[in-house]
Amino acid sequence: MQSYIALCRNIFIVVLLAIGCMIAASFAHIGEGWTLKVALILAIAAVNAFLVAGYLMHLLSEKKLIYTVLTFTVIFVIGLFGLTLWAMTDFPVGTAVH
Repeated sequence: MQSYIALCRNIFIVVLLAIGCMIAASFAHIGEGWTLKVALILAIAAVNAFLVAGYLMHLLSEKKLIYTVLTFTVIFVIGLFGLTLWAMTDFPVGTAVH
């Protein structure tokens, strides 16, 4: 139990450091525009999400059923995003767009 608590404490510290890095990157002057800054912040956020989901939510040690449910959830969410983007300009005839 002590090793698990130590692992959680270390992951928590790394997550806090990652949050600090994201805040520091948001104030840093990187490159000419904001594209590189946003890419850096998103990369740090992806590492942060992996740590939280993988270790603190125990997804690294889950069984096949959990991954199957998560896969279908991601597929359905991407499908809903696609349907929304596909229908953004599909208005009925006579609809006034303001």
